[in-house]
Formats: sequence, structure tokens, C-alpha cells
Amino acid sequence: MPEFDLLVVGGGPGGYVAAIRAAQRGLSVGLVEKERPGGVCLNWGCIPTKAMLRSAEVFQTVSAAADFGVLADNVRFDFGAVRQRKDGVVKELTDGVAGLLRANGVTVLEGHARFTGPTTVEVHEVGPSPIFPGGPRYAAAPTTPIRRVDARDVIIATGSVPARLPIPGAELPGVVTSDGAFGLTEVPRRLVVVGGSAVGAEWASLFATFGAEVTIVELQDRLVPLEDKDIGTALGRSFTQRGITVLTGSTVESITAAEPLRVTVGGPHARELDADVVLVGVGRRPNTADLGLAATGIGTDARGFIAVDDQLRTGVEHVYAIGDVTGRALLAHVASHQGLTAADVIAGHPAHIDYTVIPAATFTHPEIASVGLTEEQARAAGHQVLTAKFPFAALGRPRTFGDTEGFMKIVAGQHHQEVLGVHIIGPSASDLITEGALAITLEATLDELADTIHAHPTLGEIGMEAALTGLGLPVHIAPRKR
Repeated sequence: MPEFDLLVVGGGPGGYVAAIRAAQRGLSVGLVEKERPGGVCLNWGCIPTKAMLRSAEVFQTVSAAADFGVLADNVRFDFGAVRQRKDGVVKELTDGVAGLLRANGVTVLEGHARFTGPTTVEVHEVGPSPIFPGGPRYAAAPTTPIRRVDARDVIIATGSVPARLPIPGAELPGVVTSDGAFGLTEVPRRLVVVGGSAVGAEWASLFATFGAEVTIVELQDRLVPLEDKDIGTALGRSFTQRGITVLTGSTVESITAAEPLRVTVGGPHARELDADVVLVGVGRRPNTADLGLAATGIGTDARGFIAVDDQLRTGVEHVYAIGDVTGRALLAHVASHQGLTAADVIAGHPAHIDYTVIPAATFTHPEIASVGLTEEQARAAGHQVLTAKFPFAALGRPRTFGDTEGFMKIVAGQHHQEVLGVHIIGPSASDLITEGALAITLEATLDELADTIHAHPTLGEIGMEAALTGLGLPVHIAPRKR
């Protein structure tokens, strides 16, 4: 008889949520995890970067305190204390997840899982992190097998790891991924960031605020290329105004060992750069190394991601996969929803996941958030499109807040004026995007957004004001010339 009804391999935001939901449904659940509970998101991704970005934001605010009539002399930061606070936040949250797993009766098995069959694994001890002392253990190699576990059903939730580019010199000391960046004990004087998507842009924003001389190199014609074109253009302009050198349409051709490192950039902005640290932030790949997937009979695509249906089934009976390892949308909140869905399906409850409305956020300064179709995507899909923009500078709350940079852009259908996409760059964008997600889910129109009374003075009024602008009835900006 199997030891568990369900074995979850990986305790990140998908895995631990799936384990808790399955236990709530009455299943006996085991969870195998190398790290502290919470996976990459809580230990080496979402949470620690946001904790450090918050420290940078406070430093930036206090440095400009005189603008608010507050006199703060000799403002400086302690990067060691920034890292210590980050560690404290991470510990509080990972301890909290561990407590939730215990409270729900989930058995946590520390170690690395290697499949010996579709629903059987060996749990191995793992060594220290190969990246830096105390670094990510999910990157550590398995060693001695310590026990064998079998289950009726299995969920694979092992997440993803930073991708590596085949750049000559990428293995040199001083070249790090987003994982290795957490091992930096001081702010580099000169930093080159390879990749201008969410990961690279966040690290660039963070270190620039702390005074680093930052250059960001992006292959596409704009930063955050998955976002609406207007958003990427606005972020590039903002970064440039902050003193960050933005080289779009460019590639890093090589990194040469020197003191400091020498980075050769090719493309329209060809040049050589000196760097104390080169941070490679160009995406992620599935974390399936040493997992023994062949023993399960599961197939993967050309990039190594596991194919699943809308109930997270892999095609092999009793084996499911969730989170980044599926390649569907590499976002923590998507992994969590996939985990809930998979657990419900395994427990015999009807459930499936809908990927049509997925919000995303990038925690740069200014912040970015989006949901739904970009203008370009909407036109490519055959929609007759109208767009509406409203600037934060025209609202009262951002003025009092002291942060007026950015705008909201709504993409809507021309005929029915249904909301197809919402794109924000500016203060609290990640909090404001929820209204956009709800609008698309409920098939709301510009009229309905405009007719909804929004509290004043708030940042959230921007949704109503943008909708009014789209209707040709703007109140707090001048109308377009006819």
C-alpha cells in the first residue's frame, strides 16, 4: 500500500499550496523539498528581491525628504543591514509556511527526490550550495539516498532555475545570475546587466538606487519586451533619466577576465564596458536536473518543460506537474493556482485552470503591471482597437504622494468597448492591476469602469479616469483635438 495518497516534489508557491489543499481534502500528503519551505519564490526570488527593493525605495524617499519639508541629514545606507533585513523577512515567511504545512498534517521530507518509477522516488541528502556559502540549496547536487517513498499520485513542482547564455567568459568570477546576486556583500561600483526583462530590470533598478553605475543590455528594441510597447519605451526613458545606461537592440558578445571585467557589446551601441560585476538575467529553464524523469515516462518539449492539460495531467496516469516546470506562465501566482487545481482534481473535485487572465508585475522604479492583451496583440488577434491613456500626474493622490511618473493604458474593443488589456507604469502598479484583471474576467466595458464610483483622492481613480478618456469624455486632462 502506498505510503502517501499524494507526494508533492517541490515546496515552492505551487507545491506547498497543492500539499495544503490536498490535505484539506482529506488526503495523506508528503512533500519533498531541498530548501526551506517556499521554494525559489520565498527564498531566492519574489520575496527577497522585493524586500531589498523596499529598502532601496526607503533610501530614495529619505534622500529626497527635503522635498516633503522633512530635514534628514547625512542620509546613507548599510548594505549589510539591507541584506540582514531581507533574511529576516524571508525567515518569517518560510517559517510561516512550515507552520501551515504542520498544521495541515503534511509530512515534509527534506532532501532531493529522484524518481525510480512514475509514483516512487528515492529521497537523497543534498550538499551545500555550489553558488555561494549559504546560497540556494535547490542547486546543490544530490548525494546519499536516505529513504524510498511511494504514493498513489505525484505532483512534480520543482520550478525553474536561471538560464545561462553561451557567452564567452560567462563562467568567470564576478559573473552572476539572479541567484548569485544574493551573494554580493557590497554594491558593485560598475554593474552590467545582461537582459532587460523583469529580472534584469529589477536588479538594475535596485543597484542604481544604491549608487551603482549601471548599464543594461537588451537584445530587443525596448526594455521589458513582453509588456506593451508604450510601457517598455516609458521604462527605458525613466531609466535613462535616472542615469542608467540602456543599450537596446544589443548583445553581450564576450566577457574578458581583467581587473575589472571587460564586457564587449555588439550591435548599434557597440562598445567595451568595464564592470565589477556582470549580472545575467535572461530568463529561466525547468529545474529537472537529476530528477530521473525518464523513470516516469513523461515527455518534455524541446526546452525541457513538461506538457500538461488544463487539469495539470502529464499524460502518464497518476503523475501531475505544476508551476514553472510546465512552462505555461513562469509566475508564482500561476503556480499556486495550478497547485490548487491539481490537488482538487486528484481529490476527486471538478476543477480546471483558465490562463486567459494572468496579471504580471515588475517591481522596478517606476513599477510596472499588466493584464490581458497588449495593443499589438489585440490588433494581431483581429480586434478593432481603441486605446486610452491617463497620466498619474493628473491625479491628486500621486501629487500629494510625491510620485507622479507614469500612466495607465487601457486597450479596448472599438465596437463594444470591452476591456481587452490594462497596462500600468507608475506608483503601486502591482496593486492597481487587480481592477484590470477583474474587469477582463467580468467582460467589463469602458462605460462600466467609468460609471463605477472610485474613492478620492486615491491612486485607484486612474482606472475610472482612463476609461473616461477612452470614451472621449476626459474630465481631468484636456480632450484630444478633433
